[in-house]
Amino acid sequence: MARRKSRYSGIGGQAVLEGVMMKNKEKYAVAVRKPDGEIEVEVETYQGLAHGSKIKELPFIRGIFNFLDSLLLGTRALNYSASFYEEEDSKETKFDKAMDKMSGGNGEKLLSGIVTVISVVLAVGLFIVLPYFISSLFESFIRNRSLMSIIEGVIRIALFLLYVWGISAMKDIRRLYQYHGAEHKCINCIEKGRPLTVHNVMHSSRLHKRCGTSFIFFVMLVSIVLFFFIQVDNVAEKVILRILLMPVVAGISYEIIRLAGRTDNIFIKILSAPGMWIQRMTTKEPDESMAEVAIASVEAVFDWKKYLQDTFGYEVDESWMKDEASVEPED
Repeated sequence: MARRKSRYSGIGGQAVLEGVMMKNKEKYAVAVRKPDGEIEVEVETYQGLAHGSKIKELPFIRGIFNFLDSLLLGTRALNYSASFYEEEDSKETKFDKAMDKMSGGNGEKLLSGIVTVISVVLAVGLFIVLPYFISSLFESFIRNRSLMSIIEGVIRIALFLLYVWGISAMKDIRRLYQYHGAEHKCINCIEKGRPLTVHNVMHSSRLHKRCGTSFIFFVMLVSIVLFFFIQVDNVAEKVILRILLMPVVAGISYEIIRLAGRTDNIFIKILSAPGMWIQRMTTKEPDESMAEVAIASVEAVFDWKKYLQDTFGYEVDESWMKDEASVEPED
């Protein structure tokens, strides 16, 4: 049986609490396995920041907007999935009422925005500012600025890997990583030209080149190269420049991962290899019930049967859907 190359589909997503969010253009769906075992799917439209502006289409600039939109939409999806697991007898607190009053009844959205901002600040502090201060402890022993920049970058990557490894020990995070794996498996299944069945999804790879984990790794890598050229003596200026350059780092990293998702040559494979390796920590093998949730999310926003016909040139026979042991047709 011939092995097909992956074809870009345009869909992406993320894992949420007991579920998966999938996005296709401006539509997104959040599928959640409720406590009673049923799958709940919500489909909404998200146009993003600066919708309709030509600036969002410019290379390197578009990566900044894409990153911010991912944070905002991701927080919204997580909050939706968490709502199914809140205590039934929980009552609105004074803080909730105050937030609603301040935001004109949009307290939840305001709180989500605040949480997103705090998360970004903490991430910048932990992975951008802290590595610099740790590396500065070696300045009395190492006088070479270039070497110090490399040491700072190595510390940044080490902190990230330690963080990913540390939280993976948590039960809830491990289940989140399983749903992350289910999300990737669905996308890989489609982009390899296979009918989207539980059987085919479970036999697809849980690693994907367009993953957010790989994006973060590219951020780390690009920051090493970019900060290598920051040659200022003042400590405050060094820290401020690192923070101000993060949108530039995000823009460059987005272009790299965008290219990786559309190209399959040896250079891209080598460049993507470290990020794919890290994904072995941020994704886990899901069970079939998790695959079902991911499939429900995909089907709510993406016509994968039409995609297979347009991209791979064959029409899906409904009998394949009934036979979970089926494999993709011969080329």
